[in-house]
Amino acid sequence: MSETRLSFKEMCAKFDVTPRTLRYYEYIELLQPEREGRSRYYGPREVARMTLVLRGRRWGYSLEGIRQWLLIYDKEGTKAQMEAWVNSSTRQLAELEEQRRQLEEAIEELTQSRDETADALKSM
Repeated sequence: MSETRLSFKEMCAKFDVTPRTLRYYEYIELLQPEREGRSRYYGPREVARMTLVLRGRRWGYSLEGIRQWLLIYDKEGTKAQMEAWVNSSTRQLAELEEQRRQLEEAIEELTQSRDETADALKSM
């Protein structure tokens, strides 16, 4: 692999994404690779953006939310982007905490139901 630019295939392999996913991220303007004829090349900026996109997805952000956040950097710079990130991540953390609370509650209910059913089976 080239140190400064990755081909389309190398980008897919590096981030373990399908060609369809990579094309879609380009289509919705999360990535803007350099083009030479029909070939696409991804430089350090695109590699960094892809890293951020995948982290954002793992943390539960929508692609549109990620796109808007990346646009802040392009239009307003690093400080504005960092401020937006702090605000957004605070909201996202609250949402993830609520999801965890709901998941823990569901696990507790399911465990109780399973245990009650297992006890009932033993007495049959």
